[in-house]
Amino acid sequence: MLNKPFKKLKVIELASVLAGPAVGMFFAELGAKVIKVENKNTEGDVTRGWKLPSEDPNSNTSAYFHSVNFGKQHLFLNLKDERDYEKLIHLIETADILISNFKKGDDKILKVDYASLKKINPRLIYASLSGFGSDSNRVAFDLVLQAETGFMSMNGSKNSGPIKMPVAFIDLFAAHQLKSGIVTALWLREKTGKGMQVSTSLFDSAIASLANQATNWLIANQIPERTGSLHPNIAPYGELFQTKDDYTITIAIGSDIQFKNLCTLLEIEFNKKFEKNTLRVKNRKVLYQLLKDKIITKKLSWLKTNFEKHEIPYGQIKNLKEVFSEKNAEDLLLSSKRYKSIRIPKSVSFKLMA
Repeated sequence: MLNKPFKKLKVIELASVLAGPAVGMFFAELGAKVIKVENKNTEGDVTRGWKLPSEDPNSNTSAYFHSVNFGKQHLFLNLKDERDYEKLIHLIETADILISNFKKGDDKILKVDYASLKKINPRLIYASLSGFGSDSNRVAFDLVLQAETGFMSMNGSKNSGPIKMPVAFIDLFAAHQLKSGIVTALWLREKTGKGMQVSTSLFDSAIASLANQATNWLIANQIPERTGSLHPNIAPYGELFQTKDDYTITIAIGSDIQFKNLCTLLEIEFNKKFEKNTLRVKNRKVLYQLLKDKIITKKLSWLKTNFEKHEIPYGQIKNLKEVFSEKNAEDLLLSSKRYKSIRIPKSVSFKLMA
């Protein structure tokens, strides 16, 4: 029971693509009964068709779809059909949570807006997602929000131009924000017995996730530049180095003590230009060349052993094949009995509802 704390919860998911379904999967993994309602007229969630060229063209799901639809039941309905609508309402009558990401006004057209549903189930927690807010008509995908909220302007190198992040992080940020709202609403319902509506937008979640890059502008008036993996506030942090045996590593020095340990290990003489972090940031190009010349003389195995011994944060650049060959990553995978050949991190098993 401890690893299934939501076992008694019933969740209706009227959401598609990534953010909303990620919220639904969170509850499914923790034991809730999650019923994903898909549009039968469009062959379900659009991501079912987002396939790689290497995927089975005859399958009605994609690797992308699997990533956020583990452990759910799937019900295909046309909410404009009266009988299908009644099926949904019957489920909502005893539901705890409803997750939605309708375009502006569609929830009212389909009669699944919060004002309508709370009359049917006053204890319902209605969780809604939008792109630019509930009053906006703009169609939004993660890429659009990465562009509009500053992420692409910061991501990439000086010569690359703006680059989107390789994972739809804005969707995932929004999913985390909405999960927090739902869990808070569940706690309040225990106190009051009443449901409520909680909501976020991709825009709001993206702005909230700008963190130190936002305050670099708001407090220090510094517009972040594209600096690849380099951290604007810390050095050395994000620089890439080649080892003697041709592996690529990066280091993340967060304190003066860590930097002192690094210098001792690599036999670098003390230099006042690097004494404090602010000086290391100012002189990072000179520092990078100094570290580069030292690290290239060491094999990866030596560096890993000694970095760990001296508590120096480092990372080896790995592709996903290398990542999932490690036991720590392997232990996080979930497998579907029905799809034996598929291994998915926190993803897929299907139960189709009649």
